[in-house]
Amino acid sequence: MPGTSSPCQNHLLAALPTAEFARLSTHLEPVVLPLGEVICESGAQMHHVYFPTTAIVSLQYVMKNGASTEIAGVGNEGMLGISLFMGGNTTPSRAIVQTPGDGYRLKGTLLLQEFNRAGPMMRLLLRYTQALLTQMSMTAACNRHHSLEQQLCRWLLLTLDRSPSNELTMTQELIAGMLGVRREGVTEAAGRLQQAGIISYRRGHITVLDRSGLNAHTCECYDVVKNEFDRLLCDVRNCHDLPQAAS
Repeated sequence: MPGTSSPCQNHLLAALPTAEFARLSTHLEPVVLPLGEVICESGAQMHHVYFPTTAIVSLQYVMKNGASTEIAGVGNEGMLGISLFMGGNTTPSRAIVQTPGDGYRLKGTLLLQEFNRAGPMMRLLLRYTQALLTQMSMTAACNRHHSLEQQLCRWLLLTLDRSPSNELTMTQELIAGMLGVRREGVTEAAGRLQQAGIISYRRGHITVLDRSGLNAHTCECYDVVKNEFDRLLCDVRNCHDLPQAAS
């Protein structure tokens, strides 16, 4: 059964004005997203969009030989399923749950109806799409030009931004798959961060001890992505949530 999450924990749903949220809220279906669940395979058409609240979904490109790498992550800042309103219907990426948790899903036809009203929902989703494209482009640049340690720090910071605590449940194999590198490289990079007192690692669990240390060891790619999300979405967050807070 889903946990105690609320739709307002998702930034996009929280950003909707009261009227738009009211039209959709009764159709939002709470869902549990277990670790490793494939929400959508490459080339498949989605029939629902997903709004994570405590879960994190990884968008990955899978090569013909089975190797994969993450091109973007989606957590409580966004949604999964932009192809439904962008007109492409499908994408070449696979969507798989990276961090287990809860979320909400909505029939794609209902989202498209709201999008086609050309009102606040459309403007919000187009802004989010631009921010997501920035994340994808910076991931590609980072993987090409920056060290594995910098990539790991960027990835950990983005995961922290979507998590309720500094405790992350993940294996080095999982991280290696996300970054598209060998596990040995992740082991060495994580070992250096642990020796510096920035993280603590035990099998399947990473605790971030010093976030400022992560910031100091990462590259500019993290700030570019974070600043773009803030620039595009910060002025519309938590709009419909205000009346609830006052009641």
